[in-house]
Amino acid sequence: MEKFTAVFEQEGEWWLGYIEELPGANTQGRTLEEARENLKEAVKLIIDANRELARRETQGKTIIREELLVAV
Repeated sequence: MEKFTAVFEQEGEWWLGYIEELPGANTQGRTLEEARENLKEAVKLIIDANRELARRETQGKTIIREELLVAV
């Protein structure tokens, strides 16, 4: 499980949300809870898509894939 910084802003009757550390991860919802759930799904989809793209781009190449932990 990863930790990200979610930012939510109310715009009229909608809640808008995005992840500070992950450009492109943004969403909206009619309630704050709906926006939270939508944002979790957006993050998962972006990470899954990026992993798949990276695997395709490195297919057939000699690479090292390892977990990297960063304390911030």
